[in-house]
Amino acid sequence: MTSFPTGAGAETAVQRLLRDAREGRLEAAMVKLRGRIQRQPGDLEARQALALLLLQSGQPLPALHQLERSIQAAPKLPGLRNNYANALMTLGRFGEANEQCKKAVAIDPSYHRAWLGQVLCLTQLGDPDGALNACERAYPLRSDWPELICAHASALEAADRLEDAIALVAKALNGRPHDLTLHARLLPMLNNVIRPIAQVNAAYRAYAAAIPALVARPNLERKPNQKLRIGVLSADLRSHSVGYFCEPFLRHRPDDCTLIACNSSPPCPDDPLQIRLRGCFEQWIEAGFLDDAALDLAIRDARIDVLLELSGHTSGSRLSALNGKPAAVIVTAIGYPNTTGHPAVDWRIVDSITDPVGCEDHCSERLLRLDPCFLCYCPPADAPVPASPAPEQPFTFGSFNTSSKISSETLGLWAAVMGEVANAQLLIKSKSLSGVTARENFLRRLNDAGIARERVEILSYTATVAEHLALYQRIHVALDTTPYNGTTTTCEALWMGVQVIALNGDRHAARVTASLLSAAGLSQWIAESPAQFVAIAKTLAADPLHLVTHRQGLRAQLAASTLTNTPAYAERFYQAVCSAWESRLTGDAT
Repeated sequence: MTSFPTGAGAETAVQRLLRDAREGRLEAAMVKLRGRIQRQPGDLEARQALALLLLQSGQPLPALHQLERSIQAAPKLPGLRNNYANALMTLGRFGEANEQCKKAVAIDPSYHRAWLGQVLCLTQLGDPDGALNACERAYPLRSDWPELICAHASALEAADRLEDAIALVAKALNGRPHDLTLHARLLPMLNNVIRPIAQVNAAYRAYAAAIPALVARPNLERKPNQKLRIGVLSADLRSHSVGYFCEPFLRHRPDDCTLIACNSSPPCPDDPLQIRLRGCFEQWIEAGFLDDAALDLAIRDARIDVLLELSGHTSGSRLSALNGKPAAVIVTAIGYPNTTGHPAVDWRIVDSITDPVGCEDHCSERLLRLDPCFLCYCPPADAPVPASPAPEQPFTFGSFNTSSKISSETLGLWAAVMGEVANAQLLIKSKSLSGVTARENFLRRLNDAGIARERVEILSYTATVAEHLALYQRIHVALDTTPYNGTTTTCEALWMGVQVIALNGDRHAARVTASLLSAAGLSQWIAESPAQFVAIAKTLAADPLHLVTHRQGLRAQLAASTLTNTPAYAERFYQAVCSAWESRLTGDAT
């Protein structure tokens, strides 16, 4: 939604420099823009372009300086304030960004980009009602704008109206079936609701049909005895769940492989995990500012044999850059709990619990089963020591999963549990429930499901991971979500000594916790039916002293389990990746 104060007609010199940056010549473009600004301090187009490139190269403070100088020079141009708001959003400063959007529409009420900015900011600030009101102001200005429709869906989701969000995007796709932006917004939402698998598969086939038919040009030329070159394409090579889950195989790379990072988010030079991960790669490509064609070329130039795609349809995904098949073998893993549906992606890493034999028709990729578990958990070094709830505290069930995972099916399970355990309390922690509207809508859904609001406590935010983990001492037993299980939250609960009860479902996202518990040697907490889920919860609640004893030993059991054995996991991971490569060389299509 960035805009530049350029005129109509032929490409300007500044626009050419932006194109240079998108094609991989970022540093040269910034040097030329700085020179242009030095010669012409009033060139606002050049300042805006330099600010954009500074943001994309991980230099937010100099970017803000350029944007502030621009606004000082032309305070009545709404596009400048809009760009400043975008930069502030990138830094998570949504309150300030919203103020800039408000000033932009005060200058020009028809400036639709700033209305979109307000929708995005207010959603992040926990004010979905305000975001929905901003949508109403924006639609008359540009009703068919995919970015606005997607932002509207996010506001509905933040208001705990997921079904409405799905219906909104599905309706928009009826009129724009080839819009990949809309497809990319719809598919992740479908992971959170119960739909027939055939219906979900149809949504992924529709996405695949919308991808332009490009001629794949994979490069299979390799020197004899050359190391296998493995690329990792992700927006989450930083302090993020995906970053933590990929660290085990990155840290234990075999000698006959070379690792190349394609980091598709802005650099995070001060991020501790990104600093660690950088040391795992022989080459690090900053791909966040590259357009699809340039990223395709960068992957080819790096002579990547196997590309690991770790985002799927999550935020920061670059699936659109894979249309031309820039690597001979593309494998998706870790970051997305479903098929990608993308025709260029060859394989998907799963295991025999998440995707048992017979699930092959549910995804477009071939399956690489990484048994016994497709994930490996690296516990945080600063996690507090597990502690039990205070003796006087009522028995407390809890969930720290994001509220979008708490489906109507989940609420039905939890309500049945609460009905069987008298006086039990329910503790929910979700950042998405920080706003008044979202919280009230969620409490209303709980009450409609049979869980009275006076039995519920909602927490929304902690400043650090250690503070977040410490809150597990307030939970006796954790209840998982369905059909989209917890992943990081499940592992964190176990590491903090808290039992997790899971319902084994009928699709990958609904079987992840079963896989994690099995790998940890805790399959007794996996329910095969709703009735068994309730029975397990009731049994655990009847013996709180046993819970205290078990909590004291659970971390040691987890540390000794397959789930945290990083060298063994890395060995299995690379064996799977190499088998995919060998299959490509031999032409095996079985």
